[in-house]
Amino acid sequence: MKLFLKYLIQNIVQKPEAIKIEKREEKEITVFLIDADEADRGRIIGKQGKVIIALRNLINIKAQKIGKKAQISLNF
Repeated sequence: MKLFLKYLIQNIVQKPEAIKIEKREEKEITVFLIDADEADRGRIIGKQGKVIIALRNLINIKAQKIGKKAQISLNF
């Protein structure tokens, strides 16, 4: 899931080399902390949060297929 999320985000931002994703396992939930370049933060969030909502939906669908729950947090 981490590679899938990184692939999606790297195709959205202008500086893909600056993307760092940390994976944490908390109880039944996998939490992904995203750190990005300051100029790309708005691209990850999107207008009215539409991009981050779509990313969360995609990662949750992927997690449900393997019987887990996932959450994305922005580490700005």
